[in-house]
Amino acid sequence: MERIADIAIPDSRLAREATTLVRDTADELIFDHSRRVYLFGALQGVRRGLDYDAELLYVAAMFHDLGLTARHRDSTQRFEIDGADDARDFLIAHGIPAERAEIAWTAIALHTTPEIPARMAPEIALVTAGVELDVLGLGYDDVTEDQRDAVTTAHPRPDFKRRILAAFTAGIEHRPRTTFGNVKADVLEHFSPGFERDDFVAVIRNSPWKE
Repeated sequence: MERIADIAIPDSRLAREATTLVRDTADELIFDHSRRVYLFGALQGVRRGLDYDAELLYVAAMFHDLGLTARHRDSTQRFEIDGADDARDFLIAHGIPAERAEIAWTAIALHTTPEIPARMAPEIALVTAGVELDVLGLGYDDVTEDQRDAVTTAHPRPDFKRRILAAFTAGIEHRPRTTFGNVKADVLEHFSPGFERDDFVAVIRNSPWKE
């Protein structure tokens, strides 16, 4: 079994097929990022003393950004939901009970929603923790330099900040209204000419209610 930073990469048939699907669907940027999300999430799980299902965490981490890929370029729902739906369908097709598949769905659907995932099941909390560490640098010092080096040696992140922002833009700019109420509106405001974010106060004021 492969180990990176002393974290085992699940080697079940389910995990191997998830790896193959994501490798075939996503580019190298998303594939390496997704593997790092699993590894950093697992490292945070060890640090926090959480009892998590490594296989479920792995699948959720690997699928969490599939909504940004070309297979969902015609989608009009949030990219998080696209990846969540893919993961749930994949898990159920592989005989995973619906309630376990729902945990992966929730982990992916909420991975851009701060704070709430941390109060939920370990796998949900740790997908967000992995994303926050790899993308935002939150919890950077929670893992050691040796651990960070081991993860990024196995799955490098060349020019990652620029490239992941470009991937976010490409994956969501055709569905700008789905960014309402989440962090991805910031991406389009920076990189999508003509984008105007929805305003929550304006939505309330302009609703059909008289008062």
